[in-house]
Amino acid sequence: MKEYFKRLWKALLDSTDLDEKAEVALKEAKSRISEMKKELADVKKAAKTVVEQSKDVVDAVKGKKRRGKKPHNKNKNK
Repeated sequence: MKEYFKRLWKALLDSTDLDEKAEVALKEAKSRISEMKKELADVKKAAKTVVEQSKDVVDAVKGKKRRGKKPHNKNKNK
């Protein structure tokens, strides 16, 4: 009888360990997913910037003047 309870207690402890491991794995997966979402948002923003700048290159090839903020060293009216 004593051996039965020892085995039962060991089985309960082992199953608890699996639950804890599953919780840790789930928590890790959620944190990785949230980090991936942040990185994908950064990549999306960078891709938009690249598209906008590529349009400027196309305009430069056509001979249009540069758009945007002028360089600081050219502005000597201060």
